Amino acid sequence: MTILEARAEAGETTATEIRNAGGVARVIAADVSDTDAMRAAFDQCEKLHLLVNNAGISHVGNVLDTAASDLDRIYAVNVKGVYHGLHFGVPRLLASGGGAIVNLASIVSKVGLQDRFAYGMSKGAVLTMTLSVARDFVNRGIRCNCVCPGRVHTPFVDGYLAKNYPGKEKEMFAKLAAAQPIGRMGEPDEIAALVAFLCSDEAAFITGSAYDIDGGATLLR
Repeated sequence: MTILEARAEAGETTATEIRNAGGVARVIAADVSDTDAMRAAFDQCEKLHLLVNNAGISHVGNVLDTAASDLDRIYAVNVKGVYHGLHFGVPRLLASGGGAIVNLASIVSKVGLQDRFAYGMSKGAVLTMTLSVARDFVNRGIRCNCVCPGRVHTPFVDGYLAKNYPGKEKEMFAKLAAAQPIGRMGEPDEIAALVAFLCSDEAAFITGSAYDIDGGATLLR
């Protein structure tokens, strides 16, 4: 397995976990928004059978308080970064006889969420890129799907609460968790399990699909 990570040390943490579990992993450091860096990274991958585009950043704000620089920053990672993965990855998948792609989208690809103007724009693009690649390569051995998580407990959530609700992190975390119909936020391992399924042979008849994994959040829409 090859882990492409902007910070090599962060990638090594994951690679070590994989190795400790008996797997094989290496890390390539690259900024997903940088075309030349991504070209060089994929040049190091002789064969490719599975591709997961999961790099992403968030932004909170509506169209009035989203600056052009905010939009550019989100676009560079969440849209252009996925484009780079697809642009450089698909030729290698074809050369290997096909394979599976999973992109990380979001429920905001499909529904309007308050104060997620730039983020929603970017994840909507991920959904449509998924559909386009699935359609264009359905007869060439490539499957392309995306997953659409709801609120997941990640470092972004903790950082957001620490920045905006200092001293009230636990209280606000409980409110965010309770806002999910299922009564809690998702966990990264749960998202990973769905991604692993879509990459597996058990999902061989699935392409061009967007899977909600949101604790019932879309039930309220």
